Amino acid sequence: FDIFISDLNGNIVKQLTNYDGYDAEATVSPLGDKIVFTSIRSGDLELYTCDLDGGNIYQVTSELGYDGGAFFSNDGSKLIFRASRPKSKQEILEYKNLLSEGLVQPTNMELFICNVDGTDMRQITNLGGANWAPFFHPSDDKIIFSSNYKSKRGFPFNLYIIDVDGTNLEQVTYDTMFDS
Repeated sequence: FDIFISDLNGNIVKQLTNYDGYDAEATVSPLGDKIVFTSIRSGDLELYTCDLDGGNIYQVTSELGYDGGAFFSNDGSKLIFRASRPKSKQEILEYKNLLSEGLVQPTNMELFICNVDGTDMRQITNLGGANWAPFFHPSDDKIIFSSNYKSKRGFPFNLYIIDVDGTNLEQVTYDTMFDS
């Protein structure tokens, strides 16, 4: 996968990345100055930022595990994303084996927040299950996300909101299947 810029008609204007492997999950800062994306260029799935023209690529994360689905805060200063953090020897081996096949197992992911340069990295959920699709509330004080942490069988996924410091978790939807 690579990242491209297109016009509003879907015509490719410019190719921003040209690497073997995975460069994907790109989102543009609300300020219109940066893009955040997930790449395997380091050998692990990490977050990177770049300018809108593809220049000034900067590696944001570096801890073993899948980092992806990132979005900028509304003021452009922070990133919210989902991440797996394999810890045990078995989890690390399983993660690396899947990664060598171009796969990940998105069943255990928590939410992390950091400054755009990767400083002040903080885990804001510790719920278990798959916590993903995080997005900043317009106030930049809360995060809305989808989770199956209450599920016994993988479903349902419901929407939750949490303060950026990881407090005041509140369930928003109560569907029996999939809300995201």
